[in-house]
Amino acid sequence: MTSEMNALLEGLSRPQKTISPKYFYDEKGSQLFDRITELPEYYLTDAELEIMQHNVDAMAAMIGKTASLIEFGSGSSLKTRILLEHLEDLAAYVPVDISQDHLWSSANKIRVEFPGLDVLPVVADFTQPFALPKPDIMPIKNVVYFPGSTIGNFEHEDAMSLLRVMYQEAGENGALLIGVDLKKDADIISRAYNDSAGVTAAFNLNMLRHLNTDYGANFNMDEFMHRAVYDEDKGRVVIELVSQSDQLFEVGNREFAIADGEAILTEYSHKYTLDGFAAMAHEIGFEVERVWTDAAQLFSVQYCTRD
Repeated sequence: MTSEMNALLEGLSRPQKTISPKYFYDEKGSQLFDRITELPEYYLTDAELEIMQHNVDAMAAMIGKTASLIEFGSGSSLKTRILLEHLEDLAAYVPVDISQDHLWSSANKIRVEFPGLDVLPVVADFTQPFALPKPDIMPIKNVVYFPGSTIGNFEHEDAMSLLRVMYQEAGENGALLIGVDLKKDADIISRAYNDSAGVTAAFNLNMLRHLNTDYGANFNMDEFMHRAVYDEDKGRVVIELVSQSDQLFEVGNREFAIADGEAILTEYSHKYTLDGFAAMAHEIGFEVERVWTDAAQLFSVQYCTRD
């Protein structure tokens, strides 16, 4: 049995059943997430785009010439394209994603849009260290790019572990350009994870379809419901799949029982203060050099350098 399957079974064996959010991202899951970013309730996209459009020249100046841009969790992001358009003499663009089909598709689109750019996709779980490809032009420095609010999906220790991987991949004289969602009015946050079109619910439930298709599970998707609740005291959204009956399911030839109303935790979405994130980054060895926010201060993009 693989270590990945062992981790999956261990999470489902806990008193609070848990499935890692990385299982959101098969091809369909990646497509659904792209749709989420276009929803009117999902403030994060508009806020981050506002930041990028108003400040991309300053970001490009800090990244500098002949850098290698390493995007963790690459998607079909408009934000990435805005950045690539303003980077001068980029040595390479290295998109990294666990979903191979989605990654190849996105990388090929970038190649078409940016002819001459050395695009070097890497299929990997970016929460673990991975080998960087060697571009044709030796970069002056590596800049890890982590747009969106994905850092908030990790509990504190896991977020720290991910920042350590980023620190390692950035290398000496490297940097990190990262999106960090900020604490704000609870109603704004709640609407973002409970959209009226039900796309977020479909994204959450697709995790079960992914496990059924690729991991030999037999979840009955009709017997689970999406739930997302903002815990203001802990500054995080708790996202779950709630069983609608007493039922049994199998994963990896193991049978599990789940009661009516019992939830499987699929994701947290933590919101930060600027000081709180800076303290986390500092503990790893990153120093926040510059922070950009949208006019409403809903979201931030931060440039961090390695010590």
